[in-house]
Amino acid sequence: MRQILILVATMIIRMISEEELRAKARKRAEDKIGFYTHFAVYIAVNAFIIMIWYVTSGPNSFPWFIFVLFGWGIGLVAHGIGVMAEGRFSEDMAEREYQRMKGRNR
Repeated sequence: MRQILILVATMIIRMISEEELRAKARKRAEDKIGFYTHFAVYIAVNAFIIMIWYVTSGPNSFPWFIFVLFGWGIGLVAHGIGVMAEGRFSEDMAEREYQRMKGRNR
């Protein structure tokens, strides 16, 4: 009877961790889709802005669109780093915090 209870408890723990893993995977996939959408909008809008510059001012004028490219580009890079490196940084940080807290309770 005890072995059955242990087996059932193990199965429940695995189910919970499977559900948590699936939820984390879904969130990461949604975050990546959000970044790819952001990148596509960045390309489309900036291509349009460059086209406006070219039609209105031409290549002999100051390329004012670079301010938009660089400003928005900084945000895009930060978004990409946050999405792509999220798992590594947050998991490492969580493990360090766990070990620190575990050391305090001794």
